[in-house]
Amino acid sequence: MRIVIALAAVCVAVGCGGGDPGSDGAKPSAEEVGSREIGVLAPAEAADVAFTYDPEAAPPGAELELEVSRGDGSTTVRLSADLLQPNRGYAAHAHTDPCGRDGTDAGPHYQHEVDPAATPERPSVDPAYANPHNEIWLELTTDGQGNGVAVTTVPFVFDDRVPSSIVLHEQPTTETGHGRAGSAGARLACFTASFR
Repeated sequence: MRIVIALAAVCVAVGCGGGDPGSDGAKPSAEEVGSREIGVLAPAEAADVAFTYDPEAAPPGAELELEVSRGDGSTTVRLSADLLQPNRGYAAHAHTDPCGRDGTDAGPHYQHEVDPAATPERPSVDPAYANPHNEIWLELTTDGQGNGVAVTTVPFVFDDRVPSSIVLHEQPTTETGHGRAGSAGARLACFTASFR
């Protein structure tokens, strides 16, 4: 059975509604548990769940939807966006901490196996740890209306340590070279999500 969790505070505040998660006819496996959370970007000083730090690249009112489902030893993350900047790419990553008024509040990238050399002041840039199999990387490209979808599946499931947010970055892709691995430029927007 698929469990759908919506951020009630956001839905009450903006009047969003949810569709039937099983309406596409797909039947999830018995092991799969899914969550769905929605946030509407607001200026950092007025936001509580979904923050924009660059109103041109990540306009207030743009909607982010995050769906997380678990399979047998894997996790699939789907990020949908409506009304972002049209015809552009965004690299998105799961981060360790909730969003705040500053983009750095979300902390470093969530890593399944944490880089022992990383510190809060110096996040991991070692490709042995900063890679799309140990972190959650998404590449979202919008259409002419600013809508887009990105999906990734990673070879792990969460235990007691889970990400707390998803961050949109200014670059359309994430670097993979040593010393730059995981880099994707400035933080444009952040969405606090439970990943449960």
